[in-house]
Amino acid sequence: MSSIEHLDDLIAQLERSAEQLRSGELSPDAAATMVEDCAAVATQAAAELEQLTREEGPAPAPGQDTLL
Repeated sequence: MSSIEHLDDLIAQLERSAEQLRSGELSPDAAATMVEDCAAVATQAAAELEQLTREEGPAPAPGQDTLL
C-alpha cells in the first residue's frame, strides 16, 4: 500500500468515526474511547503527511543548482 493510499485510509477512518460520534448513539465511555482512537489515527495521518512532504521536497527554483 502506498503512502497516499494509507493516508486516504486514515482519513476515511477519521470520517467514519466522526459520523458515529455525531450520531449520538454511542455511550459516553464508547465515545471517549473513540475520541482517543481518533487522536491516535490523526497522529498517524500527520506523520504520514509529513513523510510524504519530505519525500517530495521542494523543487529548486529555475536556474538554481543544488548545493553539494
